[in-house]
Order: sequence, then C-alpha cells, then structure tokens
Amino acid sequence: MFARSREVRHIARGTLFGSLRRYTKMQTVTLQEAALEERCILVDNQDRPLGEASKRDCHRVGQDGNIPLHRAFSVFLFNQKGDLLLQKRSANKVTFPAHYTNTCCSHPLAEIPEEMEERNVMGIRKAAQRRLSYELGIPVNQVEPNDFTYLTRIHYHDIGDGHWGEHEIDYILFLQKENITLDPNADEVSEVRWISRGQMPEFLKLIDCPLTPWFRLILTHKLPLWWDNLQALEKLQDHTCIQRFQ
Repeated sequence: MFARSREVRHIARGTLFGSLRRYTKMQTVTLQEAALEERCILVDNQDRPLGEASKRDCHRVGQDGNIPLHRAFSVFLFNQKGDLLLQKRSANKVTFPAHYTNTCCSHPLAEIPEEMEERNVMGIRKAAQRRLSYELGIPVNQVEPNDFTYLTRIHYHDIGDGHWGEHEIDYILFLQKENITLDPNADEVSEVRWISRGQMPEFLKLIDCPLTPWFRLILTHKLPLWWDNLQALEKLQDHTCIQRFQ
C-alpha cells in the first residue's frame, strides 16, 4: 500500500512539474508574441525617420527578400579589466534564437516619447538603459544615459531564416563599468559570459551556436580596433557617416 502511495505521489509530482514547465513555456511564448506588437521607428538610408511599424512587420521577410529599414542599437559593456559581456539569446526569441551576441541589442520604440529624442542620440541612450534593465536585470541607477559612448551607426541587412530577418541602422554604444548587477531575464537570455580580448578567438572556435549577423559583422569589421582603444574611443567616433556592412 505504501509503495503504491509513493508511486501515486511520484506520478502526481511529475505531472505537476510537467504542467508547470508547459505553463512557463506558454508564458514565455506569450511575452515574445506580445513584443512583436512594439512599434519600431522606420527610417530611410540616411537614418531620417519616416514613421513607425510593428516589430513583427519590421522583421518579417517579404517575398522579394526586403525588410523595412528601422532603427536599432547594440550595447557593448566592458568591465574595468576590459572584458566584454556577451549573451546567448534565449531559444524562445523570434529572431535569431540561441545565437551568441553582444551585451544587448534592441530598438528604441515609437510609443515611448523620450526614445524618439534626437538630440545627442538621447532617445537611443534611454532605450539602451531600459533594455539593459529588462534583458540583464541591470538596475537603471547603475547605468545612466550619458554613461554610453556613442561610436557610430552601421547599416546591414540579413534575411535570417527566410521568414524573420533584420534590416537596421544600428547605433553602436560602448560602456565600461565595474560592479554591475546582473540578473538575466530567462525569457530573453540563456547565458552570459565575460570574455577578454585575448580569449575571443578561442571562444569563437569553441561555442556550439552561431553569432547574430550584426555581431558577426561588427566583430569582423570594427570591434578589434574599438576594443584595443577602450581608453581613447573619442578619436574613433564617427557620427557623420553610416557604415554600410554586407
């Protein structure tokens, strides 16, 4: 009788845990689906605002391979030793799930008025502060908008899996801070790692997942130079030209 009772409890516990896992998965999918209704800022090739569209429409690949061009940003967070924080995107992400990438990548939103502010790219800075908090759990009082060094903009296009892709003018923001609190949001991020400049080549050989297209392009074209000049980034800033990467 006792053995039978233990078996029933074991089955019930397994059923409960299975149901909880399925419920958590459903919650995650619901959050990612809801995020597709956020409003991105549409721009032309010179980064002039044209209007807005849903995140869904800004990442869906058209039959002709086109994707609406919109604004984005990429944050590169370094500690005082010069190590770079990388993240692996959650497997639940709609675009480029389970890909390794830079610290944080997202969009300023048209429905948040302060993220539309053009002066000193303050809207981009505030959006980056918001997303560092949401994705990585970094308290907003640990990273202020003016802490970011705005380096340049890149323009790239990638059709991804053929259904979801990217076409962005991406603002590059560098940040060097110590004693940052990290509490990653599992809905967004599955892993985080601090990687030194010297460790990067070996890290790229050993990881068992791809890189996001924007991070791969930045890594190929610009990141080594920027990383080698963390203490002198001002001389590398280019706020006039948009870098066109293929």
